[in-house]
Amino acid sequence: MIPPATMAEKLIARAAGLTSVAPGQIVTANVDLAFAHDSSGPRRWAPQLEKLGVGLWDPAKVAIITDHYVPATDADSAAILKTTRDFARDHGINHFFDMIGICHLVLPEKGLMRPGAFVAGGDSHSPTGGAFGAYVAGYGATDMVGIVATGKTWIRVPQSIRIELNGALPRGVVAKDVMLMLCREIGLDNAFCAFEFGGSAVDQMSMQERMVLSNMTAELGGETGLIAPDDTTFRFLRDRGKPVDDEAESRAFAPDSDARYLQRKRFDMAAMVPQVAAPHSPDNTDNVGSFSSVRVDQAYVGACVGAKLSDLHMVAQVLNGRKVASHVRLLVAPASQEVMAKASGDGTIQTLVDAGAKIMPTGCGACAGMGAGILSDGDVCISSTNRNFQGRMGHSGASVYLGSPYTTAASAVAGRIADPREMMEAI
Repeated sequence: MIPPATMAEKLIARAAGLTSVAPGQIVTANVDLAFAHDSSGPRRWAPQLEKLGVGLWDPAKVAIITDHYVPATDADSAAILKTTRDFARDHGINHFFDMIGICHLVLPEKGLMRPGAFVAGGDSHSPTGGAFGAYVAGYGATDMVGIVATGKTWIRVPQSIRIELNGALPRGVVAKDVMLMLCREIGLDNAFCAFEFGGSAVDQMSMQERMVLSNMTAELGGETGLIAPDDTTFRFLRDRGKPVDDEAESRAFAPDSDARYLQRKRFDMAAMVPQVAAPHSPDNTDNVGSFSSVRVDQAYVGACVGAKLSDLHMVAQVLNGRKVASHVRLLVAPASQEVMAKASGDGTIQTLVDAGAKIMPTGCGACAGMGAGILSDGDVCISSTNRNFQGRMGHSGASVYLGSPYTTAASAVAGRIADPREMMEAI
């Protein structure tokens, strides 16, 4: 008899070719997809693969995305990008996506995040793909070399923490607010744990919002962030021309009702208000009203977590008919080329530009302290990104506050950290 299992246990058992696994057990998993970007991938893989005298185990199961050093701003960046492009060409990698967006959004856009898959990513925010019912975790460069050479990795089956979000999110409150609240309530020290997200609030979320929950599992310190596949998942993949072959089989990766968890936490969303994280950690979070006296110099809408199409729509809702405060720089870096095209086509970009926003190149940019938009000593920034560690977005003397796209836009207009609900009442 197969014991009841969490999502993580089911997904790992499938990857290991076993009927069941238990927390703490060490198994060898077969990898369905391995990916990395220009910073974590070929420039680090190539020397080690050459020393080992091996190539890629299966180029069809490897994806490379350029997103950190694009567009190149100096000779060193250009050299890194050339190394990446040459590697992709020389190894016959068909899933090579050059300067079209951030890896954690591009891969879902291409339909490469699949329910039931085991995915290894060369970036800490790789768990984003867990929103599709896949086990997706981040690995360091040395581990990734072994993975792309063999197609396998060892894994210690993690304990699981179940997060149930129930009720409807109030207007002006979105997944980013939820994750900032969870960073405060649960803390960031959850290493070797898998997170599961469920409940009626999650059921009602779009895939883009679900991706925020899985993405910021990295901030919680978790290994992966999982959401059970459902009609929303399958519809997203069908729209991408990548339908799931057997939806019933995919639904079976949902956790069993009597699965055992390290912790099970429930939260009522009805009372949620917009959240803001103060410098220098995502768990330094409080209600937005606690920061109303904080004057901002820059508002940044960007990164894998904060510049999806739905995020730009949120910003446009607040900015429509308004102007950015004269002393504020509102910088918007759409997360992918597709997002840029759709936002341009539906008038969103024009709304942002009319309000005074500056549109930036697609890529990780200032979120990772690279390219345009980084901060100087003493700058105060409100950002829709996922991290506000000291010095991450530029000078160590800068202060970065985190908020939702709604809150970031409202703060750009007010010139200080502002509750977006006050402006949304007029929409």
